[in-house]
Order: sequence, then C-alpha cells, then structure tokens
Amino acid sequence: MGLPRRGRKHLIAMVGLPARGKTFTARKLRGYLSWLGYPTRTFNVGERRRDRLGPGQSAAFFDPDDREATAQREALTDDTLDQAFAWLRGEGRIAIFDATNGTRARRRRIQERCSRADVDLLFVELLENDSDVIDENVRDAKLSSPDYRGVPEAEAWSDFRARIAHYERVYAPLSEEDGSFIRLASRGRTITSHEVRGWISARIASFLTNLQVTKRPVWITRHGESLYNCQGRIGGDAPLSDRGRVFARSLADHVNAHAHELVDLDVWTSTLRRTIDTAIPMGLVPGQWRALDEIDSGVCDGMTYAEIARRMPEEFEARQNDKLRYRYPKGESYEDVIQRLDRVIVELERYRTPVLVVGHRAVLRALYAYFLQLPTAEIPHLEMPLHTVIQLAPTAYGCLEERVALPPLPSPAADGSGPPAPA
Repeated sequence: MGLPRRGRKHLIAMVGLPARGKTFTARKLRGYLSWLGYPTRTFNVGERRRDRLGPGQSAAFFDPDDREATAQREALTDDTLDQAFAWLRGEGRIAIFDATNGTRARRRRIQERCSRADVDLLFVELLENDSDVIDENVRDAKLSSPDYRGVPEAEAWSDFRARIAHYERVYAPLSEEDGSFIRLASRGRTITSHEVRGWISARIASFLTNLQVTKRPVWITRHGESLYNCQGRIGGDAPLSDRGRVFARSLADHVNAHAHELVDLDVWTSTLRRTIDTAIPMGLVPGQWRALDEIDSGVCDGMTYAEIARRMPEEFEARQNDKLRYRYPKGESYEDVIQRLDRVIVELERYRTPVLVVGHRAVLRALYAYFLQLPTAEIPHLEMPLHTVIQLAPTAYGCLEERVALPPLPSPAADGSGPPAPA
C-alpha cells in the first residue's frame, strides 16, 4: 500500500470572515493531510503581516477605503501566495492559503495564478452567523493573539469587532463562478460542495464533513501486559498476563475516578483479545475495530526480535534502516497502518463525547502523532509504554497531553522488543 509520493499539486484557499475558525480548520487539515503522507504546509497572511509590519495593527488598517493600507494588505497577500507556490514548485504537494479571501477580485487572482502554475484549486469557506459562536471564537483565539498583547480586553474586543465590520462591507460568499469549493456553515452542520473531484479533494471533503470543534478528551492506552509481552514476542493473540489483568482493573478504577469528565464515554478496542480483556473490567461494551489491530508482522508473527535477527538478518537490518516504510514479509509497514487508520481518525474527529482507545503500540503511535501533528518519520520511534494512560485534549491551536502511569509496572521484557531492536 504505502503512502502517496507523487501527483498533482493542490492549493487549498480558505474563505471566511474573521473569527469563523479558518486558522483552526487549516491547522487541522494540514495535520491530517501530512499524517496521510502528503507534504502539506499552511501559509497564513496574518502571520506574514506580523512578520513584515510587526503586530498591533488597529482596525483602521483593515478599512477597505484606506487605499494605502489596502495596497499593503494586497502586497502581503501576494507575498504569501509567492511562498505557497514556491513550496508547490519544490517538495510540496499541498499548500493551504489561510486568509479571508472574501472578495471575488481576490479569488479571481488566486484562480489565475493556479491556472498559470497548473495547480488544482479548492476553496474552503466557513460561514457562521451565530453571534455566540463568533464571540466564543474571538475570546478563545483572537484576543490572545500578538495583535492585542498588553491591550485591555474591552479595548481589544471593540477593535476586533471593528475589524470584522470592515471585512463584512466587502465580503462576497462563494458562488459557482469560483469553481471547486466546499462550504461549511453553522459549525459544519450545513455542508455544500461544488465540483469537488479527485482523491485528495474527496478526502478533504470527508474530513471536513466530520470535523467538530469540541473540548472533549481522547484517551489512549495500550492493552495490559500479555503473555507474548513477557516473552518478548511480537504479534499473536495472546491473553493477558497476571500483571495485565491487574492493569485492567487499575484502568477501570482510573476511568471511574474521572467519571465526571467522561460522561457518555465510548471505549474502542481492536479485535484482539488482549485489548478486549483490558476493557472488560470497565463494565462498558467496547466497540471493536479491525482497523485498530496491531501492525501485521506477517511471517515474523510470534517471533522475538532476537530470533528475527538470527534467522532473517536481511529483514532485521532493513527494518532497522527504515522502520516507517519497512514492510514485514506478507505483513504491514507503519505506512500501511496509517492508511487503515484513516477512517478511525475521521470518526474520532466526528465525536463530540470522550473516547478511550485501548490499542497496540504501533497503532497508538500513529494516532498520537496525528493529534500532536508530529512528522510521520517520528511515528515508529515514539514512546508508548505499557500501563500508561495518555489524555489528549485538542484545542483550537494545538493539543494538550497528560500521561498517567497505572499499576503494576510492566515486567522488563514486557514491551515485546527484546534487547536487539526496540519495536
């Protein structure tokens, strides 16, 4: 299977008034597409403005009747687009252009540049008319931006509202003449698409359709220690060890102690017994996902890494040299695991309530990297110890993490790696 390497270049241009969630959506989209293996980068005009002019421009700078300020803003837009197209001419596959792009004239310029560069263009528009939602976005993200550092909240609030009003005067929603687009209104409750074609655009549409802006936690943990862990063997469907069963009870106690935070908790496991048996003491019926099964070690299933090094030295060395792309004979690579976890990620983003995933090391490494937006090359090397619960709390501009180790401590060989080559 493997991750995609070549293909057409794409520019995703965000559209929407300030405080509608464009930067949050662009950041999540960049993380998702990068995680799938598409070299993706965001290009934000606001950041370019602060780099060039310094932070702190007042609302007057965004007045469309101020010709000098308008010329400066358009120059900053062109500079940012230049960066995006330079990225696409090189190693980049997808550029996300994060700006209001609220006028038809601006969007025509973007269309013309994409046409000249033979780059596929997709507009993503966010519409929101609920004043409570807009106020929440302003409070959570805008008032703490560098533009308002040291400014009293009331003054910052008034200025940013004036900035929005300037943009509203010239804003024109997307129409069919803009070509390919996806429109999300009312926090994604209403979705419209026009001329959305191709695999990448379809993945973007599916992802955005399910993306929710919520503050609910996602908990991930490996199953309790299994008998194969104790023997340093990989794969298989071994039962829990005595220590593993103790961890299952500790996990249930931990979840119950946080019941007030985990109202309507859903528990997901793989189809393998060691994850299911770990979840049983919680008294909840887990949802079983084959996509959450551990990486398929193929002909190496049930072996230790010492045995692989002795019997199959070429395979052992190949894995050591490139753990991300190495595929076990008749098995999987980490890249394959990422691809099959795509639907799990989309479902996790759809949920508004907490989810606890009881899984396996390779799978949880991939999920963890998605939420922390880490480079895929780091995935096979991430620390994912047994008997540890990791709480991930996605925010508008990042993800908070908390790790809690629960008893008992795993036995020395319990990571299933053996001394020669940690998994």
